[in-house]
Amino acid sequence: MSLIDNFERMLAAGQDNALLRYSLGNAYLKEGRSAEAVAHLAEAVRMDPGYSAAWKSYGKALTDAGRLDDAVAAYAKGIEAAAAKGDKQAEKEMRVFQKRVQKQRGGDAGG
Repeated sequence: MSLIDNFERMLAAGQDNALLRYSLGNAYLKEGRSAEAVAHLAEAVRMDPGYSAAWKSYGKALTDAGRLDDAVAAYAKGIEAAAAKGDKQAEKEMRVFQKRVQKQRGGDAGG
């Protein structure tokens, strides 16, 4: 049984929480299944808006899915969440990723 199958089974059994959604989203992301990753990571940050690691993965999943504007917005929210928690490393990483996505989408300097 794969990690994804295991997580999906837990979800189906009613164990729905931000950590499970984050874990499932990351598992999909590692398999290159960005659409599934986006769905679960979106749910993770909805459940826990202060979950900076989930925001970082969500931004990556959106980037991989070609949703660059959404990725920039997700990173912006993740930067706010990380700053509020004092998570300097996650904040710094997301600023770097956000800048890369902005360059990728044509140099828009927003946020």
